[in-house]
Amino acid sequence: MKATITVTSRGVVTLPLGIRKALGIKADDTLIAETTPEGLLLRPAVTLPVEIYNDKRIREFDEAEDELAQAMRRSPPTGTKSARRRV
Repeated sequence: MKATITVTSRGVVTLPLGIRKALGIKADDTLIAETTPEGLLLRPAVTLPVEIYNDKRIREFDEAEDELAQAMRRSPPTGTKSARRRV
């Protein structure tokens, strides 16, 4: 798909709707602009949410790990084979 677009005096370009739909680009998505020997390449950027752990959140993790450890001590795994072989 090809399209002609215009760059405004502020450097803003508008991607045609057909191209945005074809690539799944939505409002506020981030694109990476890269120069190549063929010209300009625009591609979607992958962004991942980041959580900053405060002391309260770290305590929640520690408590959950303690609960899991206690539960594992209470109930032995089922369906496991004995480590010893009978000869």
